[in-house]
Amino acid sequence: MIAGTSVACPQAQKQAVGEEGSTADTCAIIAAGGLGERFGYARGKQYAELCGLPVASWSVLAFDRAPSVGHIVIVCPVGRVDETRREVLGPLTLSTPVSFALAGGTRQESVMSGLEAMPEGFHLVAIHDGARPLIAVEDIERCLDVVRADAALDGAICAFRCIDTLKLVEDGDIVATPDRSFYWCAQTPQCFRASAILAAHRAAQRDAYVGTDDASLIERLGGRVRCVESPRDNIKVTLPEDLAVAEASMRRRLGSEGCGL
Repeated sequence: MIAGTSVACPQAQKQAVGEEGSTADTCAIIAAGGLGERFGYARGKQYAELCGLPVASWSVLAFDRAPSVGHIVIVCPVGRVDETRREVLGPLTLSTPVSFALAGGTRQESVMSGLEAMPEGFHLVAIHDGARPLIAVEDIERCLDVVRADAALDGAICAFRCIDTLKLVEDGDIVATPDRSFYWCAQTPQCFRASAILAAHRAAQRDAYVGTDDASLIERLGGRVRCVESPRDNIKVTLPEDLAVAEASMRRRLGSEGCGL
């Protein structure tokens, strides 16, 4: 246990998830290079404490425990590699090799930096927001399994079905109420064949195209990406109130599942 915290056990514990386990054919890229202006924490939301560990540490732990993941690239702010190594990785005992890449001016540039830092030999890539600390190992593996199972797919993303009524609005006035059954809310990880996502990022860079997520870069080239239904509690810590919600969910998870996350 880390002194003065409620974290029971931050050690690496690879879990047997999926049919007959999974080969370590995936490189995880954890985007933790944001400045977190909306969060209002000068050091960045990825360093904010959540149940005794920085937010980003929980994301790293989940991918370390995923049997499919053979390497983790953490994309961190320029000039803060040592700080990230000390604060995010320092409290953890990991079994997966970790390397670092430097963030760019946008998330898309940061992910590209992570892709360029990826070691050779990995056929799949799982791109995850460092500020989504509640991702479960089982959901990482399910998303990767969907990509492996269908050679015609370029990728799959964790997402959940929209349950709120949606309104199309123009200048404050409602124009239409679309059928919400067609809408899903995208999360991360977003998992892709390495060759496909590299090509998509390079094409976006060449065309000066900025997408809203990594899947959109594949979509614009005509690639196929599938949604994999995941829990709604895989939230992204963006605003201060999100941290309180994440902490309540994490404490509940630690209370029921202990070290297994």
